[in-house]
Parts: sequence; structure tokens; C-alpha cells
Amino acid sequence: MIVITTPTGAIGHQVLENVLHGGGPVRVIARDPDRLPVHVRERVEVVKGSHGDIDVVNRAFAGADAIFWLVPPDPKAKSVHAAYVDFTQPACDAIKRHGVKRVVDIAPLGRGLPIAEHAGFVTASLAMDDLIANTGVDFRALTMPSFMDNILMQLGPIKTKGIFFSPIDGDRKLPACATRDIAAVAARLLLDSSWSGQDHVAVLGPEDLSFNDMAEIMSEVLGKRVRFQRIPLDVYKARFVELGMSEAMAQGMTDMAAAKNQGLDNAEPRSSENTTPTSFHQWCDTVLKPKYFLS
Repeated sequence: MIVITTPTGAIGHQVLENVLHGGGPVRVIARDPDRLPVHVRERVEVVKGSHGDIDVVNRAFAGADAIFWLVPPDPKAKSVHAAYVDFTQPACDAIKRHGVKRVVDIAPLGRGLPIAEHAGFVTASLAMDDLIANTGVDFRALTMPSFMDNILMQLGPIKTKGIFFSPIDGDRKLPACATRDIAAVAARLLLDSSWSGQDHVAVLGPEDLSFNDMAEIMSEVLGKRVRFQRIPLDVYKARFVELGMSEAMAQGMTDMAAAKNQGLDNAEPRSSENTTPTSFHQWCDTVLKPKYFLS
């Protein structure tokens, strides 16, 4: 039995679709099961509720062999620690209680770097990984840089003004990965019962690009000039607060961006194993472009 959390989320729904191709029994935890496509609901066992709830995870993890763990966004959380570590504690109790064999989760790059100790969301996520690892479960943390798909959150200004923003230096080359590649790696690990121990698996995409590089690629694919504009960290934080994010979570986002600008995502050596196939040009052509012209 494989248990999938966030089965309707950007990554989770793709993990679920990939795992279903494996043919084995699948259980999902969903706050709103009606959001699951009909063809999926017919093939999975559904536990309704939040996977931050001890009663829910106890029901879901009973008899589970492997779990895909992803913390859902909580923009109004009182702290990044609460959003990641406190949310995950009930699951860790259930993992031990039910003797779950394997866990695969989504994590950031940067473990062992001094800047990761003050990197907001990254710091909290790495503490969450430690919490899971301390259960003794066989564990793979999928560690990755920023997602290409995050660009979609700025589809509005890209379409209306031809601009996208970040507080990161526009010339700093960074890895970026597509969520479909993350999902493929996660599903492969969930379906493979041969691995054991605890380790990380980096998902780096095929190339390092700067935001200025990305602007040129978007311009080519969309047939419209797109440029990158760097904004100050305080402006970046204020934007999140204006959108309703708590002060603590907005600061967490800002601290993470500052750490990335200091090289947080550049420390993982690139290899054939952690280089995933979807290029930014391919992603723009198959994901960004259709959404751009439909919005």
C-alpha cells in the first residue's frame, strides 16, 4: 500500500498519476475528496481530512508500505517551524506506530551549509526531514532548487507588463526543475521496494540558468518581450504580507530568497543521476505558453 498526501496539489497529483500506473493499491489523504478526478477516485482508497491530524494519519498509515509526504502551504501559519515541523509531528508518531517501511518527501537543497541555518522555509523543511529521519524509517528526501512552475504565480504581470520579479540577482545562474520531473522521481522511489537507509536524492533540472536567461527564453517562446526585474527584499516581503501571508511566513519566504541569492542552491554537485530532463524552454513551451494564451 502506497499513501499519497496532497493528491490534488501541483506535485502530488502528478505523483499519484504516476504511481497509479504501477498498478498496486493506493490510498490518498484529501481534505476535499471531490477535487479528485472521477477516474482517480475509482482507483484509490480515500481518507478524508488533513494529514496534520493524528487521527487521519493513523487511519491512512495503517498497513502502509510507503508514503509520499508533502506539507501543504499554510500562508497564515504562526511560524515556519509550526508550518513544517509541528504539522509533521503527528505523521512521525503514526509512522512509528504502524511500522511504515519507506517515506519519500519533498525538501530543499542546502543541508550542511551555514546559510541554511537562517534560510526561512529551507531551515524549517530541513528540521522536518530530521524529524522524519529520527523515526528510523527508510527515507529519501528529494532535494531540489526552485520549481520552474513557480513562474506561473507571476503569469499576470508577465502577460500585462512583460515583467517578472525576484529579489535574487538576475545574473546568478541557478538550477531549476519542473514539477513533472520531481513527480517522476518520487513515483519511481515509491514503487521501488528494494532501497533502504536514509539519504537525499537531488532533482536539479538539466541546466543552470539566470533569471535574465529565463526572460530571454520566455520572450522567444511567447513571442513577446519579457524582462526580469530585481526587487529589494523588503518589497518582496511586503508583497506577501499584502497578499494575506502572516508576518512570520512572509519573513520565511524572504529569508529563503536571500539564502538562494548567497548560493544555497549552487552547492549540490551536478551529476547524470540528479540531472532531470525537462529544460526551461520545454517547460515554457508545454506549460507556460498554453496557460499564457488561455488566461
